[in-house]
Amino acid sequence: MTIEVQTISPATTVRDAARVMADQDIGALPVVEGKRIVGMLTDRDIAVRAAAVALGSDTPVSEIMTRDVQCCQSVEELDHALDEMGEQKVRRMPVLSKEGEMVGMLSLADIVCIDDDFRSIGRALRDICTPHGVHSQAARTRPDID
Repeated sequence: MTIEVQTISPATTVRDAARVMADQDIGALPVVEGKRIVGMLTDRDIAVRAAAVALGSDTPVSEIMTRDVQCCQSVEELDHALDEMGEQKVRRMPVLSKEGEMVGMLSLADIVCIDDDFRSIGRALRDICTPHGVHSQAARTRPDID
């Protein structure tokens, strides 16, 4: 788990968020208010929900972020978190304390470094990469997609 996680606020502009991603070579930013996670912004969100529909770069990330963020608990078993990542098709998952505050970020790369059960990692990766129809982000930005 990564403990020192770069975060942004809901008012951060798409431009500023993209700069942070480029400067830090990361593809996702948790959106927080205080220590509470209120969304997740990925480079794909910027491409599909902002650039593809010509939203201005001054648009606040709150307009394009994913609000229903899948999280795991700091006391959760690694296998359970990995299964959840596969089921939800996410490569990274915020880690929350018992109080619901964000305390870190768990990524597939973190798991590869600490777990030598490559079969479970392989299953999760297969689940994440398996196509599942029209991407939910596209459906959110294109009214012609049901």
